[in-house]
Amino acid sequence: MKNVLITGGAGFISHHMIYYLIKNTDWNIVSLDRLDYSGNLNRLDHILSELSSSEKSRVKVVFHDLKSEINPWIKKEIGEIDIILHLAAGSHVDRSIDYPMEFVLDNVVGTANILEYARSINEEKGLERIIYFSTDEVFGPAPNGIDYKENDRYNSTNPYSATKAGGEELAVAYENTYNLPVYITHTMNVFGERQHPEKFIPMCIKKIRDEEKVTIHSDKSKTIPGTRHYIHAEDVADAIYFLLKEKIKPELDFGNAKCPKFNIVGPEEINNLQLAQLIADSQGKDLKYEMVDFHSSRPGHDLRYSLSGEKMKKLGWIPSIKLSQRINQVVEWSLKNENWIEL
Repeated sequence: MKNVLITGGAGFISHHMIYYLIKNTDWNIVSLDRLDYSGNLNRLDHILSELSSSEKSRVKVVFHDLKSEINPWIKKEIGEIDIILHLAAGSHVDRSIDYPMEFVLDNVVGTANILEYARSINEEKGLERIIYFSTDEVFGPAPNGIDYKENDRYNSTNPYSATKAGGEELAVAYENTYNLPVYITHTMNVFGERQHPEKFIPMCIKKIRDEEKVTIHSDKSKTIPGTRHYIHAEDVADAIYFLLKEKIKPELDFGNAKCPKFNIVGPEEINNLQLAQLIADSQGKDLKYEMVDFHSSRPGHDLRYSLSGEKMKKLGWIPSIKLSQRINQVVEWSLKNENWIEL
């Protein structure tokens, strides 16, 4: 039995991670969260209500803000830990543009504090693994035909992606300097049940339900919509569990970079107009939409992001469920649980 610390446990991806691990392992989970704009304790309450008493007993919640170090008192509350999954982060691009220093503190300083905590554990008893969750946005916009690989150069275009890149480089430095057993993952456009209602998919579900117009961000001509590889949070959790189970042989590149990185990519690339149409079709409704020049309406955002999933595919992991099936699943759930798509 392993003990896993998940930072930002009340966050969107994190609570799916907790549920997945409780259902698929006998591991104990400690959720560390400060419960702010991104964290919602109701997410944990909702998934815990679906667990048995014995499963619930394996989840512990500890309150802490990672802008402060993990002091001896918090460390005692957390207890013995074998694996750390560091998901806590400021993740709303628009907020990062308005309040960049908040994201420096959350994503760079917060990461430094969890890495220091991980270093202390590793020096005391050995840490099996720490996974730092990064984002596709560190690579910046992807021209047509380009899918960024794990070790391609960065080109951050907003404070959110820059601070995630900063945290990622700190994680690499701790692996190189202190031999910390770090993995880094890049994910892109994760969706699923209980996502913040301002995100594109829950927003579309609500607007289409209410027969309102959906805004589709596009190029300057207002004819080419932005594209993404959308992936369900359960598939992300499945990929992380795969990485924790598998013994992966490290591959040094030409610069002897040894910190392993992995892109966790959705099953297909789709533009946002096609995605909105899928959501409308799932509800049996007509899609009302307006194409908007994304640069003028959302400075700091990019039209296309794209990652290569070849590395994970070669290792033996790909998403097992089609995007259209996942969209139908989330639409059906959201319409039955409408409070989660209301602001």
